Amino acid sequence: MEFQKNLLEYISQSLMTADETISIAESVTSGCLQLAFSQMPNASLIYKGGMTAYTLPQKVKLLNVDRQEAEECDCVSENIARTMALNVAKLFESDWSIATTGYCTPIRNSAYKIFAYFAFSYKGEIVLTKKLELHPKTQALNAQLYYTEFILGCFKSEINQLLILK
Repeated sequence: MEFQKNLLEYISQSLMTADETISIAESVTSGCLQLAFSQMPNASLIYKGGMTAYTLPQKVKLLNVDRQEAEECDCVSENIARTMALNVAKLFESDWSIATTGYCTPIRNSAYKIFAYFAFSYKGEIVLTKKLELHPKTQALNAQLYYTEFILGCFKSEINQLLILK
C-alpha cells in the first residue's frame, strides 16, 4: 500500500511545526491509517499510536463506547466515531485523533451499502465528523484504501484550517 508521499510529508511537517501529536482508533479501515502514519517522516515525533477495535465488545472495553448504543447501530454511527476519537486521544494523550467505523462490504446491517463515518478530535473536542459512501460493488480492500486516502486528505485540510488560526 502506497499513500501519497507529499500528503504524508505535509501532515507530518504540520504536526511537527505545531509540536502536536496524533493517535488513531480504527474499525473499518483496520489499520490502514495506522500504517499511513507510521510511514510519515519523523513518525515517532508525532504519532503516539493507535488501535484497531473491530468488534463491539472491544469498542466498549477499550474505547468506552456505550454498549446499548453500539448494539442499536451495529457500532456504526456518527456518534460512535466521535466517541472513539475522543477516547483514543485520552488513552494516548494526543492533541489530535482520528477514528473510523463503517462497512467495507455490503451486508444486511448496512442495508447492503458501503459507507464509513470518521471523526477528528483536537484537544478534547470533535472538530469534524463525516460520512463517506461508496458504490456497493466496491471491493473491500479498495474501500478501505479509498477511505484512508480520503480521510488523510480531509485531515490535511483540517490541520491547515486550525493551525493557520493559531
